Amino acid sequence: MENIRGSVLMTLAMAAFAVEDMFIKSATTRLAVGEVLMLFGLGGMICFMVLTRAAGQRIWHPAVISPLLLMKAGFEVVGRLGYTLGIALTPLSNASAILQATPLVVVAGAALFFRERVGPRRWAAIGLGFVGVLVILRPGMEGFVPAALWTVLGLLGFAGRDLTTRAAPKVLSNFQLGIYGFAALIPTGAIILAFSGTPALPESRTLLLIGGAVLFGVGAYWALTAAMRIGEVSVVTPFRYTRLIFALIMGVLVFGERPDLATLAGAGLIIASGIYTLLRGART
Repeated sequence: MENIRGSVLMTLAMAAFAVEDMFIKSATTRLAVGEVLMLFGLGGMICFMVLTRAAGQRIWHPAVISPLLLMKAGFEVVGRLGYTLGIALTPLSNASAILQATPLVVVAGAALFFRERVGPRRWAAIGLGFVGVLVILRPGMEGFVPAALWTVLGLLGFAGRDLTTRAAPKVLSNFQLGIYGFAALIPTGAIILAFSGTPALPESRTLLLIGGAVLFGVGAYWALTAAMRIGEVSVVTPFRYTRLIFALIMGVLVFGERPDLATLAGAGLIIASGIYTLLRGART
């Protein structure tokens, strides 16, 4: 039952993340990307501050300034910076498909930095997943969109965040990590705003879109955390790939996107290699 509950929660988390992406992409059509990210980070930070206090925990913890958590914050900035620009400048379905390669990068990073055992078959699956990313990007071909490289930067940042989170001190709760994760988006948005766009007073509709992104983002974070704690990692983690399904639905219904064959084929390679890598790792 724990695995079933964990799988359902993981699927709900991925659906919520897809809705969050939809709200952010919609908001960036009405307001500068940097300002959207700043407001999104501020809203999420406040929500997690309230949850932290309600749980009787401190908002500030000295462990935040440890080298690993500072490194984690840096990766968070890179990940959010890249992925937000990716979904703002390219189709949501394409950006979400590329993002699915993040677990593959995490497995490769765990082998390189934590000396985890990764056999030849898993390395081959990781390589196949990266081929899938190249199929979507199509470098040197007519369909190549340079802005898609922002999403690649985002997935590298998120992979680094996940790896540093694993090595981070255990004294911080998930609510506290949520505060600092969302807080990192405020300077990230400021960096984007400094180089592109000008600040403006957001309209009520734009604030509603950002509020929706905050609501679903916080809910997704909670569901993801609960899923990883309830079920077995090897059973629950493959359900991360349902995010692509929800993103494709959002892209088609909300933004009128029509993913081409190369995008679907590349996404298929990434998902197949990712699931194989996770299942193979569960046996070793």
